[in-house]
Amino acid sequence: MLDTGIRQFRMAMGIVWGRRLDPANVERLVGDALATLAQFGEPGADVGMLVEGPLTDPAARRQSAASNLRRTARRLSVVSPFYAGQFAAAGVEVGRLDPDRLGAIPVTVKRDLVERAREFRATDVPAFLATRTTGTTGRPAEIWMSRYETRLWPAIGALAAVLRDDIRPDDLLQVNISSRATAAVTLDVATCGLIGAGCRLLGVIPPDEALDGLGEGGVTLLSATPSYLGELVAAARRRGLGPADFRLRRIDVGGEVLSPSVAAAARATFGVPVVNDHFGMTEILPVTGRSCEQGHLHHDINTGHVEYLDPDTGVPAAPGALATVVVTPYFPYRDCMPVFRYDTRDLVQCLPDEALTCSVSGLPATGKVLGKADQAVRLGRATVVTPRQLVEAVEALPTCPWPARFRAVADDGRLRLALPTAAVAEFGVAATVAHLADRGLDVDLVLVPDDLGTRLRPLRCDLREATFAARPVPSGV
Repeated sequence: MLDTGIRQFRMAMGIVWGRRLDPANVERLVGDALATLAQFGEPGADVGMLVEGPLTDPAARRQSAASNLRRTARRLSVVSPFYAGQFAAAGVEVGRLDPDRLGAIPVTVKRDLVERAREFRATDVPAFLATRTTGTTGRPAEIWMSRYETRLWPAIGALAAVLRDDIRPDDLLQVNISSRATAAVTLDVATCGLIGAGCRLLGVIPPDEALDGLGEGGVTLLSATPSYLGELVAAARRRGLGPADFRLRRIDVGGEVLSPSVAAAARATFGVPVVNDHFGMTEILPVTGRSCEQGHLHHDINTGHVEYLDPDTGVPAAPGALATVVVTPYFPYRDCMPVFRYDTRDLVQCLPDEALTCSVSGLPATGKVLGKADQAVRLGRATVVTPRQLVEAVEALPTCPWPARFRAVADDGRLRLALPTAAVAEFGVAATVAHLADRGLDVDLVLVPDDLGTRLRPLRCDLREATFAARPVPSGV
């Protein structure tokens, strides 16, 4: 117990002082938490504070944010050619930064990362492992990680997973995300390894093959994207599979909009009580977000600073308004290719200015991610149709067109919506238009051939990885 206390103290002091944490120390804390859990049935609140943080008090949060922002900016002004130029051009005194002074610094956008990638690399850290964004929203950005980050991020993630009972030593995690998502795959493997759980990496293979793995391998956890989960549910229903055919206890998704229709169908088909809808992206690792039981999105404010800005003006969004999520990962959690005020372009709706009553009420929250700001459709100065509105409405059609394929554009102030013919089959155009109108979408509907459906809207399930098992054998051979 004394050793555990020393390790907790070392990590806590590293966080307070803003020095690089010792990944080996955090890894040993994972083992301590597992041992305590096995003996006492709970890991203890003391180690939990290291992950969840004591930042439920607004004054403490503000003081912590100011200290972390200054530390992070001071380092970037020395080791990051990109941000050294940004801070100098803005006339920013990095030693005096606080949340109210951030507006002088321009937000960083994906185009900056793509076109000026080399300038983001820290000059004091050797690059070790590269990962890329998926490219579903444009040209992929390449992000480099250091050896330190590839050990620290899984260690912190594993500690949080043990404390929240997300992963247990007897679990088997099946990962059905693109194997080209190097950072996410690396984190999954290393996290399972620290906890002692099994990890099966299958990638985005044909859904029937993934279902075979879920049904035959004793898989208890599934990680996928919402669009691929929709394909899995459709394939399972086609094969007549149900809860008795699986051992899953939880499904985790992220990276796209998860509709209530697909979530409910997944719970019923696979027999899981919940489908966790997480927020995360390669550019802002290790800052993530998780949903609570009331559907709020709570971002991790211990490893980074999160702002909610008006997508048009860039000023802090008002309660109840739409906002884009802007994230600054803190040092020492991010060190090889850091970003500062990175505009994710993920739209959320700010909550009303009133006290929260959920289980994570001590932390700031917004509504669920509504999709990318650049994919929202503006029908007028005050009318915005978000990707979530469209996904939820289309995936609620009786035809169960999972995942939703559509293209929506503004046409002379009206919403023009293209759908594959199969999405309205045996339901009818008029009924579909009425269905959408009931959900607040007055549309001019256009149908396209089903074989053109995948061209309407790129999805992460389209990052298909071919396998020999999926190739048909030519007849007569």
